[in-house]
Amino acid sequence: ADTSRGNRPGFSNAANPALGETLYEQFLSYAKSQHPVVECGEFGADMQVHLINDGPVTIPMTF
Repeated sequence: ADTSRGNRPGFSNAANPALGETLYEQFLSYAKSQHPVVECGEFGADMQVHLINDGPVTIPMTF
């Protein structure tokens, strides 16, 4: 993410969705080979989440 200006990260240089999904699947495969329990969701799906902020930084992103 580009954080060089403004208050929100920019994703205009992100990979196209087809490549992004391939990279996501490769990452999941690696994670599953390193850890016995890995949960995952559907790539690119819209989600509604409940969040409790518990850290030094939270970056809200709205689309």
